[in-house]
Amino acid sequence: MSDSVRTEFGDGIAVITIDRPEARNAVDTSVAEGIAAAIDEFESRSDLVIAILTGAGGTFCAGMDLKAFTRGEKPSLPGRGFGGLTEAPPQKPLIAAVEGWALAGGCELALSADLIVASREAKFGLPEVKRGLVAAAGGLLRLPKTLPYQLAMEIALTGDPLTAEKAHSHGLINTLTEPGGALDGAKELAARVAANGPLAVRATKQIVSGAVRWTDAEAFTAQADLVRPVFESADAQEGARAFAEKRAPVWRGE
Repeated sequence: MSDSVRTEFGDGIAVITIDRPEARNAVDTSVAEGIAAAIDEFESRSDLVIAILTGAGGTFCAGMDLKAFTRGEKPSLPGRGFGGLTEAPPQKPLIAAVEGWALAGGCELALSADLIVASREAKFGLPEVKRGLVAAAGGLLRLPKTLPYQLAMEIALTGDPLTAEKAHSHGLINTLTEPGGALDGAKELAARVAANGPLAVRATKQIVSGAVRWTDAEAFTAQADLVRPVFESADAQEGARAFAEKRAPVWRGE
């Protein structure tokens, strides 16, 4: 694991923290590799249901580390995209816990998540056009799937920041917290997800995320392939027994 990325695992939740506060958590090669390694461990462990991505020191992520880039370092990994994440989000659900700025590639990391919890003072931005560049790590593809077309276009074309309050009002953010409370808020949301059947949560995330790209003809076939193993699992039997016996289920992830 990279020194620039910290991980904590427990109670079904993985917390992945970009730990370069001196650089506003800007992404260099070590951060990209660290996030990718953390995601791989999260995906491989049956005891982990959901992950949280956050940044240390009051900033989520300021995007690409320009100094590292001039040294020849790359903030993207082949097949995985910026930060080792944007082109290959995990199959299990991911929450972005945002304090301060989620800027440029940092905003695109947040948009790669399935859920966002943010401080009321957080700000999101894709300022690439102000530098004569294009936000190419998925932000322009994901924004109009969540925000109204005109608002997404305004953010993309002006490069001006979007406040957390406005983002929340348009559904981009699930939960607003007081400053300093984004990670705790994300953990509370994650705990509600982690209480559910791990196989069911994973399949449900894949179906919901796939629904925006599948045609109607493809959707039910794709859904059936994802759902079949869940219904045939030991957890499905446990969930039914627990309901009948009026007790909390004990999930095995199989």
